[in-house]
Order: sequence, then C-alpha cells, then structure tokens
Amino acid sequence: MHSKQPDHQRLREQLGLKLPILGFYDAPDPAPFAPTITPNKGACIFSHYTRWLKGETLHLTPAQFGCQGVGKWLCGSQAFSGEKFLNFLVNTEGLKDSHKLMAEFVDNTRPFAMKHGNLFLGPLRGNQWEYLKTVTFLVNLDQLSALSIGAQYHAGVADPVPILAPFGPGCHQLIDFPNLDLPQAIIGGRDIAMRPNLPPNIGLFTVTRPMFTRLCSLNERSFLYKGFWERLCNARL
Repeated sequence: MHSKQPDHQRLREQLGLKLPILGFYDAPDPAPFAPTITPNKGACIFSHYTRWLKGETLHLTPAQFGCQGVGKWLCGSQAFSGEKFLNFLVNTEGLKDSHKLMAEFVDNTRPFAMKHGNLFLGPLRGNQWEYLKTVTFLVNLDQLSALSIGAQYHAGVADPVPILAPFGPGCHQLIDFPNLDLPQAIIGGRDIAMRPNLPPNIGLFTVTRPMFTRLCSLNERSFLYKGFWERLCNARL
C-alpha cells in the first residue's frame, strides 16, 4: 500500500469533478483538519454538505456526533438501540418487512471501531494519509458510471467483488467494508433519510485506500482517455 496519498488531480480532471473529494479520518489531532465544525445535536452529517464545499471538515467524537445513527454506527454510542429502535425503523419508517429482519441486520452489522477518539469528514488532507480510512466522491450519474468502470478496471474474476451496495444508513455506508485493506468501493448516498441534504443529482462513491490508489493510477491506456467516455462527455456539452 502507498505510504503517501497518491496524486488525484489527473483523475479529477478526466472525470470533470467540480465538487471536493471527501476523506473519512480516524486521527488523534484536530489541528491538521482546521477549519473544523462540530455537528448540532441530532443533525445528519450530510447536512454539512455546503460546509464541505467551503473547505470545512466535520469533527465527530463520542460526545458530539449529531444524529443518533452516527452515534451508534460511527462513534460507538448505544443511545439508539433496542426494541424502540427496531419499532421506529420497521413500523414508523417501513425499512424492513419485519422486526426479525431488521434485528438480523442490526445484530450482524459492525459499528466502526474508533481508535483515536476523533473522526473527521471533509476535503482530503494530503498530509493525513496514514489516518485516512475511506475516500468519498460526490458525483453525478455519469461520473458514478465512470468510477464504477474504474473500480472494475484492475479486477479479475477471482478477486474480491470490487463494488458493493450494502443496505444501511448513509453514514455507515462511508465505512461499511468487510476489510479496509481490500480494493473495494461502495455506491452510497442511497439512504432516503439523508438524501434531502444532497442535491438530487448527486450521489456518493466511497472507496478504500487501495481502491483510491487504483483509480488514481488510471492512465491513457484506460477508458477515461478513450472514445466511449469522450463521446459521453461531448454529449453533455
């Protein structure tokens, strides 16, 4: 694995990315992530979308995590659990057919194990590569298509499945990989509870560090410099 963050400028240019690429970090020191913001109580982390566009980074801790879903899935809080939790998800919001199915999901889904007591979500910081857990692209459907092909570009049939689309809250889809050391991606931003915080044409494509390195290595031999992608880009002019 690379010991430093790979250069992503060429990838940004070929994809036509105008929005920041986000990093999810578990780090000991808030200083390198300044300017930081703390979430309001009960706030979805994606409600800070416009702050990311300004270059600011969301700072999460076990004491300040915004909504209870983030507290449970990212920060290790158990404030939102038990039968009341299941009843809300199944009967109030109708996300699973039964309490049994939802309980199976909850019981078999691992919350993120925070190491340093601080989580950060905001624009990539090149000097914090060692603390980076995942990378998230804010993309339109064309860019999502390109990144999906890019995730398959180096993959063989016997390799781990390159792209996942797990069920679950949008915050957990930022980290819901079986192994962060594998080159994999998640098509995220599909949680309808968090989507009102994003523009309707924007989705998320979250990748592990090994997958980010692969995507940044796409060169002139790849589809990003060939006819299919060029014709698609020209069709949008």
